[in-house]
Amino acid sequence: MKENHGNYIFFTAILFLFLYSTSLAAQTNDHGPLTKSNDSVPLNKQRDIIDIAMLILHKDISKRLDTTNGGSMRLRLSASPITEYTISTGFTGGITAGGAFVTSLKHQTNTSLFLFAVKYTQKKQFLLPIQSSFWTPGNKFNFIGDWRYLHYPQDTWGIGGETTDANENMVTYKYLRIYELCLKQIVKDFYIGGGYQLDYHWGITQSGVLPGDVNDFNKYGFSNHSVSSGIALDVQYDSRENSFNPEGGSMFANCKFIQNIRLLGSDTQWNAVQIDIRKYFALPHHCVLAFWFYSELTTSGNPPYLDLPGTGTDTYNNTARGYVQGRYIGKKYIDLESELRFPISKNGLFGGVVFASAGSVSELESNTFQTIFPSFGAGLRIKFNKFSKTNVCLDYGFGIKGSHGLEGNLGEVF
Repeated sequence: MKENHGNYIFFTAILFLFLYSTSLAAQTNDHGPLTKSNDSVPLNKQRDIIDIAMLILHKDISKRLDTTNGGSMRLRLSASPITEYTISTGFTGGITAGGAFVTSLKHQTNTSLFLFAVKYTQKKQFLLPIQSSFWTPGNKFNFIGDWRYLHYPQDTWGIGGETTDANENMVTYKYLRIYELCLKQIVKDFYIGGGYQLDYHWGITQSGVLPGDVNDFNKYGFSNHSVSSGIALDVQYDSRENSFNPEGGSMFANCKFIQNIRLLGSDTQWNAVQIDIRKYFALPHHCVLAFWFYSELTTSGNPPYLDLPGTGTDTYNNTARGYVQGRYIGKKYIDLESELRFPISKNGLFGGVVFASAGSVSELESNTFQTIFPSFGAGLRIKFNKFSKTNVCLDYGFGIKGSHGLEGNLGEVF
């Protein structure tokens, strides 16, 4: 589970992180506490943002190495003010807190994580995400939670790949998400499970629509509230040792079948399948070539308008850098991305990426793919934590029709 769960830049309060957090950042990883780095440069020669903060405060950074023996089950907590930026939200301020622990030292067990934040954005959006990943001893079960409350003004352009800026109008709504999933390990790196998903929107209003105009939201079926409630079946393969920064040679594949039914309170019966495949190739000079295929396809029925998939609507809002979240939406969405990651500084503090993507959504009337919207860009990587190999990621993407903008993550985009 990625620690940020979204397009977030944790710019600020490095001193707060250092002064008020415990050793969480230095000791946690999706696949157990890290005791060493796979980089050719020894850990005592590498540098990260926490090292820089310690050097500014005239602290001995060698003491950090003494805390990475991974021999503790105790809960490690951290909290900090945050400043973030995305195309969809503008600048954001808030507070975040997180924790990590392991449930067993006798068996190899992944680190359990949780993250909580309260945020308010430049565009007057309020966000309250609560996300968790709990591993039982020996990784027999993984319980994954994704709860969110949003009060969210958001631009929308209608359905399909032919929409233009002339179609833009504002939709404001309140949103509650409750996703709970349980995965059981079948064999090493392979999991099967199921869970429950609720997407509840209410207080939906539109602005910027002239009297007599009929936009795509009205054509599709405008309502001041919507409920999608159903069950999910999940099949997953994950050979990554570190999802914050996957190594070359690893792979992740996930297929989720979603059944929304009236019996559980859904407004309509509709089904969808999500496919998420990521492959990483090791290249010379510690470079990694990464590929990502993501799709969400409605197989039957009609999802509510605000539940339609599209740019930036994946779980962590990462697809199609260079486009605003929801710039292109449809009942079907596919996206293919590639990224070349390379080091810049020998001490690991700085790295870089170049990336490109191509996506498509189905049209309103035909429900077929007719257009492709590409994007490309480059980004800077700053090592946030050398033990978990977590980077602060700053990317600038360019799309078609003048779309462009800065995106950020704590941890790699995919």
